[in-house]
Amino acid sequence: MTLSTRPLGRTGIAVSEIGFGAAPLGDLYGRLDEATAVGAAVAALSAGVTLLDTSPLYGHGLAEARCGAALRQVGRDGVVLCSKVGRWMDPRQGRGDGSGYAGGFPHRAVIDYSYDGTLRSVEQSLLRLGTDRIDVLLIHDVDVWTHGAERIEARFAEAMEGAYRALDRLRADGTVKAIGVGVNEAEMCVRFAKAGDFDAMLLAGRYSLLEQPALDAFLPLAQAKGIGVMLGGVFNSGILASGAVPGAKYNYGPAPADILERVGRIEAVCRAHGVPLATAALRFALGHPAVSSVVLGAVTAAEVRRNLDAMAAVVPAALWSDLTGQGLLAAGVPVPL
Repeated sequence: MTLSTRPLGRTGIAVSEIGFGAAPLGDLYGRLDEATAVGAAVAALSAGVTLLDTSPLYGHGLAEARCGAALRQVGRDGVVLCSKVGRWMDPRQGRGDGSGYAGGFPHRAVIDYSYDGTLRSVEQSLLRLGTDRIDVLLIHDVDVWTHGAERIEARFAEAMEGAYRALDRLRADGTVKAIGVGVNEAEMCVRFAKAGDFDAMLLAGRYSLLEQPALDAFLPLAQAKGIGVMLGGVFNSGILASGAVPGAKYNYGPAPADILERVGRIEAVCRAHGVPLATAALRFALGHPAVSSVVLGAVTAAEVRRNLDAMAAVVPAALWSDLTGQGLLAAGVPVPL
């Protein structure tokens, strides 16, 4: 299967419209068999996915190690490798409580957006990945969701004074091709875009078929500045894949009643057109011209194949107009042609 590519903003880098997100490979929800986990990444890259997104946070280094194993099977050339900074791992301490991962390496994550901490994080990532270069580096999780309202200003200042300067230096000397941020809030994307010279941004959960808070400010700003946008979390933690079923997840937790009701209405429109909800959610996310790629996680080769098959499915234009007519999409929201 040949996947279409799009430019990553003004970087000169082309990325596949679907990227592979490695967060689940860090034993996010359960401990994964090594061969199966690595095989998922190999399946994606072998099928034409060129964007591989990971982070030191995912499994406290395990996801990067598994991505490295996959790259040794398929080859490093032709892959746009994206990782993140903002944490380095201390191998002398256990993970401690609150790691958020069912498994992963027994190393404690140290949050550090300083200049030296950023360079330390990059060096550790290169070693775990087994490569001599990372194409895209993002400052990770400088958002209220991660740090709380009372600490976000200090974290933002630290990131701009430390991590940004370090990444800008790495970009200038050719060690990395593009720099940016990876966060859960559109407002923080706007702040960073106005504060520095960034090439790419990965926004999770804030532009989806369910909600589009990035539409009014961030995405137009990204277009104006030539910032390549990667979208994560386009299923909003699962509910746009599972549908409004009991136990459906939204924003990393149980979906509240109003979200279940809205998703149920969206799903009914999709069903009327014979389109799976997950397929509509994926295709919608690619409808905005600022979006370069949608990053999807998977833990098996079969899940990778389902994601790729969704790209080949036909979604009738009437589905989007019906969603608009029922007030489930605002008028003027870009949809796939």
